[in-house]
Amino acid sequence: MAWGLTPVGLVLLAGSVAYGLVRYERVTVGGDSMRPGFPPGARVLVKRIGSDGIHRGGVVLIDPPERYMTEPVLRRVIGIGGDHVTGSGSRVTVNGRTLDEPYTADTQGDPHADSYDVRVPAGRLFVMGDYRANSNDSRYHLDVHEGSFAASGVRGRVVAGATVPTGPTAFAVLGLTLSVVGLGGYAAGRRRRPV
Repeated sequence: MAWGLTPVGLVLLAGSVAYGLVRYERVTVGGDSMRPGFPPGARVLVKRIGSDGIHRGGVVLIDPPERYMTEPVLRRVIGIGGDHVTGSGSRVTVNGRTLDEPYTADTQGDPHADSYDVRVPAGRLFVMGDYRANSNDSRYHLDVHEGSFAASGVRGRVVAGATVPTGPTAFAVLGLTLSVVGLGGYAAGRRRRPV
């Protein structure tokens, strides 16, 4: 039994760690454009996703064009390809519906931002920070692709309220337990053998 449990446990443990490293990334929030939900210094877990995992309202880690910034940024997805996004002050509408945005840091919007009325191109995203008065986002780049960012630049989606992914953690604990039980059984068997 010891010879069987130990390798199975080690495989589960190594597989869980490898899965976590490939599928998830921990990042530290650098600026305050996503306050109050993601203040500077906060550590968040980002799950790597494909373009089919991007949804309106989700917070994504995105590689912006170099003209915008050189570091990946957290931004909230407001519109996806084909959406009609308009905004003025703190009011934002998508396809004619006003967004309810309890996550924003202010109710007045950014007094320096112009009103906008855009159709998001296919394969692109209209993104904004939650602290609208201090966020360099799609509203300030309307002259290029309607201010949108390429969906292919999304590195992952923030996992809300999670510190450690539960699936890989459960398999890692199971693997560690099986390994310890297997090694313990092997050691106990060695002690009982006559010399």
